[in-house]
Amino acid sequence: MYDRILLPTDGSDAAESALPHALELAETFDAELHVLYVVDTRTLATIDLGADAVLSTLEAEGEAAVERLRSRAAETGVDALATVEAGSPPDIIVDYADDHDVDLVVMATHGRRGWNRYLLGSVTERVVRSSDAPVLTARHSEHDE
Repeated sequence: MYDRILLPTDGSDAAESALPHALELAETFDAELHVLYVVDTRTLATIDLGADAVLSTLEAEGEAAVERLRSRAAETGVDALATVEAGSPPDIIVDYADDHDVDLVVMATHGRRGWNRYLLGSVTERVVRSSDAPVLTARHSEHDE
């Protein structure tokens, strides 16, 4: 049923809370697990000087985040492909899923409610609305930490 599963992460504990779900599905269906970190370049447009240094730092953070998840996956016997890309997170996630024929996207929600959700926006919500692949959302709340 699922041959390729995508697990996007922003390196946060909330995002990583979706890992157990992705691992269980990857094990059950003997599926490839793709771990993706997107460096959000939308905010870099406002930086006049030093944008390259900031981008390099963010890419290094992304590499550390995907490597951490790839390593945790390997501990359970799941091989994971780790990728860092730059751009608008929802757009890159949806494009990656399309380009790699992903069968399922597994990602966490941050559990925001009310105005916080509307003011801060939601990458997960935009992916759910835009992805051709099904999206499994794992709820994360601050009470889980």
